[in-house]
Amino acid sequence: MAVEEQEKEKEQTLMDHLIELRDRLLHMVLAILIVFVCLFAFSEDIFTIAAEPLLNLMPEGTSMIATGVTSPFLVPFKLVLLLSVLLTIPYLLHQIWSFIAPGLYRHEKRMAVPLLTSSILLFYCGIAFAYYVIFPILFGFFIGIAPEGVAVMTDIGQYLDFIIAIFFAFGIAFEVPVATFILIAAGITTPDKLAGKRPYIIIGAFVIGMLLTPPDVISQSLLAVPIWLLFELGLLMSRIFLKGKKTENVIMETDDFTMIEESSYFHEGDMPDEPADKPQHSNDTVDDSDDEHELSDEEMDRLLDEAEQEEEDNSQRDDESTDENDVADSSDDGELPKKID
Repeated sequence: MAVEEQEKEKEQTLMDHLIELRDRLLHMVLAILIVFVCLFAFSEDIFTIAAEPLLNLMPEGTSMIATGVTSPFLVPFKLVLLLSVLLTIPYLLHQIWSFIAPGLYRHEKRMAVPLLTSSILLFYCGIAFAYYVIFPILFGFFIGIAPEGVAVMTDIGQYLDFIIAIFFAFGIAFEVPVATFILIAAGITTPDKLAGKRPYIIIGAFVIGMLLTPPDVISQSLLAVPIWLLFELGLLMSRIFLKGKKTENVIMETDDFTMIEESSYFHEGDMPDEPADKPQHSNDTVDDSDDEHELSDEEMDRLLDEAEQEEEDNSQRDDESTDENDVADSSDDGELPKKID
């Protein structure tokens, strides 16, 4: 009966978690839906604002076009839906955090809150950087290199796909400081090791820029350079805030106490300290307190001779103990031990 009750309690606990997860997902969907309904009435104005960096640079007498039958409706609809998700990101992360926070330790909560906040702000900063800095440079370059006699009239569907890709690329790229900080805080690597791998990180930034941006060198460079600078920012922040941080293994933590097992970690090339009560040879005249003291050839020969002599003495004592054991065995068998002169 006790086993059945325990299983029933576990099933109820799991069911409670599933119900809570369902409720929070419904709240997230409802929040997106409410923001979407409020913004959909201004969908045309929102698309005009999104297309403003390109419209301001287009030649006079040209405009954007819609090649699809449903593009005039679906493109603003898609843009408003995306904007609704972006605006509700703080609330969505709050719901996710409320669901997983009860299962975290106190020190994990203290670290997660500023990291989540900074992640949201950096994501928004990446989108703003792309809109106000990258788009004017990028569109001005594309329009300026158009061949003579070619009228630049971009399809609104292709334009929306392009700016969404750029927005997400720069939003994710601006999370590099947070990712760098987490790697160092988790003990996976150190600031010195990351600084030593800077050339590889710069090359990786250009590879990421190539994969996340349209196939042109300008947009690739405009994404790779900020990634590199943001990596340096994350490296600097980790050196400032994680300086002198001890590595701790939290065994158990409650609201009343924290049980921590401190473990000694050594950097590469370091050796653990010698114990204070390490036995030393009585005839050893070498000063062990000086770590940089080097033994001379005579001292090395003397130490080797002493080691060989000690080994011979131990071997002789082992032989004597073996003879005594043989004598004791013979006496046990009823034979009188012979007199040893």
